[in-house]
Amino acid sequence: MKLETLQQLNTERAARRPAIVVTDTATGEQRLVKAAEIAADPLAAELSKQLRMGKSATIEADGRKLFLNIYAPTAKLVIVGAVHISQALAPLARSLGYDVTVVDPRTAFASPERFPDVPLIAEWPDVALPPLNIDHYTAFVALTHDPKIDDPALLHAFARDCFYIGALGSKKTHARRVDRLKEQGASEADVARIHAPIGLSIGAVSPSEIAVSIMAEITATLRMPNAAKAPAA
Repeated sequence: MKLETLQQLNTERAARRPAIVVTDTATGEQRLVKAAEIAADPLAAELSKQLRMGKSATIEADGRKLFLNIYAPTAKLVIVGAVHISQALAPLARSLGYDVTVVDPRTAFASPERFPDVPLIAEWPDVALPPLNIDHYTAFVALTHDPKIDDPALLHAFARDCFYIGALGSKKTHARRVDRLKEQGASEADVARIHAPIGLSIGAVSPSEIAVSIMAEITATLRMPNAAKAPAA
């Protein structure tokens, strides 16, 4: 790889922006495609597909074999609410390669005993969230049922363009949440992004089953962003 290409790639990776190195396997010729350039690239469909899957692959285009080397940021999961569902969700997400952080100002809930080996921040969202550098490669779930905690956290997630935003609660609870968020400046587009009731509709009942439904919905949103959302139970 040429030094200039490597330097550009390192810049993109440091900024948590995905990039793809396209290599002609016959000639060794390489070029770097940044995320912002994919839509206008002749290989847009293939580049988008492989980036969405997070896997490098060899493709054929115009009679040439090309290797697409995918460089995507490690996905993050920010869980607001150190509740029973979070205790099941955090290790599940970690097993899938997510960097997980749990935020809850209630120290009785956010304890190392309840969340071994998971980063905990026992602060209110306005203090806890800005240092986490939440971005488009972050999934964000609000699980406390407490508007004083969940609402400001969701507003932060809107501003940081998280690829997934979910919130626990019934349809009636969510309707009240939407009204509150709009009163605080959220737009129709913002609140429409919330997956609520949270999780895929799999008949989940227990905290562990709900965690599975949430992680499945996060995965579907990451891998199949244009797929229709199944109604949650």
